[in-house]
Amino acid sequence: MTFQAESQEGNNNEMQQKRNFSAFASLGLLDRFLAVWIFLAMAVGIILGNFVPSMSPALEKGTFVGVSIPIGSYWVVGNDLALSWAFLPDKSALRSGLILVGLGRCIAMVLIWNALAGGNNDYCAILVAVNSILQMVLFAPLAIFFIRVISHEDVGSISYSVVATSVAAFLGIPLGAAVFTRFTLRFLAGPAWYDRVFIRFASPWSLIGLLYTILVLFAAQGHQVVHQVVSVVRVAAPLIVYFTIVFFTTVSICRMLGFEYQFLVTQSFTAASNNFELAIAVAVATFGPNSDQALASTVGPLIEVPVLLGLVYALRWIAGRRGWK
Repeated sequence: MTFQAESQEGNNNEMQQKRNFSAFASLGLLDRFLAVWIFLAMAVGIILGNFVPSMSPALEKGTFVGVSIPIGSYWVVGNDLALSWAFLPDKSALRSGLILVGLGRCIAMVLIWNALAGGNNDYCAILVAVNSILQMVLFAPLAIFFIRVISHEDVGSISYSVVATSVAAFLGIPLGAAVFTRFTLRFLAGPAWYDRVFIRFASPWSLIGLLYTILVLFAAQGHQVVHQVVSVVRVAAPLIVYFTIVFFTTVSICRMLGFEYQFLVTQSFTAASNNFELAIAVAVATFGPNSDQALASTVGPLIEVPVLLGLVYALRWIAGRRGWK
């Protein structure tokens, strides 16, 4: 009986590994090594920001509703308040930047983490759509509430109109354009052409836009990231704790509620991921590109990418060890 049980457990682990490999192998070259491309984009951006003095001023010249147009061009396509106070009691500006990061629910890279860990793609798409709509409605009032009301931060420059305009411009417009494009093309060319031709053509461009945005962000903030290492480390610490706690808390709750593995994956990575692009856009529009708030929000992707990638492999290992189906 013991031998049969061990044999069955071995078969289950092998099947789980095959499913994980299949999910990974089904991704394209750009998706499969997205983490590598992101790190390269960060590195190139930091190098440009430090060794090309004219880079940052040039990026700041073109603006729309107060945010750099090069940064905003990507948009075509839990809150960590307690941790920010615990780790940064003497740095109100960095706390405000962390709060903005915590408010933004992820609507881009969570699709990659979900695919790598074997989550449910349809469920993930639904959560991304819901998060997009909720952020357009709730991001501005929550930012004002947590920064000015709860934290009592002395930031006279932040206002509802500035934050709401940034969110509407860099989240609402792209979402509206995507909805219009989808229904128009499906009506004119048919669902089959839209799914088979247009989606295959358009999908890589969203990730290319993401990489471009990261490169531009780090080119604009590269000098600060390098020359304010202490601040970067102090911001990184609560972010690491935040991502880890939120992720494993969600995993535990989903297990207790009886979620299937694929839905547990999607729910957990959606809860732990953040829309750092929106946080940076709002921080830059509200406090300026050279502010500590912008620096804190820029550290978000620098920490989120390796931590979430590590959580992908940690969850796959746990699922294989415990035989989660």
